[in-house]
Amino acid sequence: MTKTQPRSGYTLPVFACAAALAALRCLRKSVHSIDSVSVDLLDPIITAEVPIEQVSVLKTDTALAVTRSEPGDNLDLTRHTPVWAMVELRRVSETEIAEAQEQILIVGGEGIGHHQVGGGAAIYDYAQRLLRVNLSRELEKAEKITVTLILPSGRELATRTSNEAFGVVEGLSLLGTTGISQPLSAPGQLEIYREQLQQKAELFDCLVFCIGENGLDLARQLGIDPARLVKTANWLGPLLAEAGCQGVKSILLFGYHGKLMKLAAGIFHTHHHLADGRREILTAFCARAGMSADVCSSIFEAATAEDALQQLRAVDAANESNWVDRIYGDIAQQIDLRSSECIFAHSGRRVPVGSVMFGRDRKIIVKSDIGDTFLAQIC
Repeated sequence: MTKTQPRSGYTLPVFACAAALAALRCLRKSVHSIDSVSVDLLDPIITAEVPIEQVSVLKTDTALAVTRSEPGDNLDLTRHTPVWAMVELRRVSETEIAEAQEQILIVGGEGIGHHQVGGGAAIYDYAQRLLRVNLSRELEKAEKITVTLILPSGRELATRTSNEAFGVVEGLSLLGTTGISQPLSAPGQLEIYREQLQQKAELFDCLVFCIGENGLDLARQLGIDPARLVKTANWLGPLLAEAGCQGVKSILLFGYHGKLMKLAAGIFHTHHHLADGRREILTAFCARAGMSADVCSSIFEAATAEDALQQLRAVDAANESNWVDRIYGDIAQQIDLRSSECIFAHSGRRVPVGSVMFGRDRKIIVKSDIGDTFLAQIC
């Protein structure tokens, strides 16, 4: 059988940048039709050719361009969603140039999420760099632009993501560390991982599994070597089994608590469309720890795992108790056990697994005993 590699695409920041470039060129060259633009992705060091759907001058020195997201063979809810960029261009005086004011102002418009704390637009570092580097090459010294990014469907799509769990509300975030959208949730990707895991296992005794970009980013901030990191998306079960088959010696699971806690109940494909169970899992562990029926009922009715965590923290604060440490400690221990059993069941290998869970504030809630040991060894 011939293995077909899943088709990669580009991340949302690339399309936002492409639309902004098209709008700027529309203003500078007075053109009304642009078929595509080239975007320097920076990471990786390649150029992407991105189709432009529409571009038009709105008024003097203001233009709007539209493209559509194409993430490749990935189960990405932003597929084909329109991405707009409005660019306002103005020429500045020598005084303003001397004052070294910002030449490119990036604004989050409709559908771009903002941080619940602080209120800033959820346009992260890679997106900022991508826009500034590509657009600055098109500007003269005496020109400044305001770029307003718009995702018309962003507000509605955001309700189907975990953005709010990370404090981003009313839209999608322009998150990512690279311009390439890897098809991590496409079934064919599992075959590609075999060689990748083998290469990493030859270099490191312990690999770190991260579900998404937030986990990857936080792991790097803690000082974990990026070469150890494996982005799993929702394929935790199959990749744990594959790691066993490839001879990985130990694994640290590093992720958002609302995802990782599913493993404590034996749910190893963590996409919410297939299986959720977070409130049931957390409620069960609360009851097992001896919490009152009223509190357990309240936890069960919580809208999100993060809301449930805050309820437990409120109980601890009011009673000087340590329910969060006890309950999440039990969950982490069960995650380790069930994950190691999953590996053994599919590979016949005994591989120790540790876990680290963090919350919406990107701070660690709990480290299992094994997870704490592994983390100390690799940081």
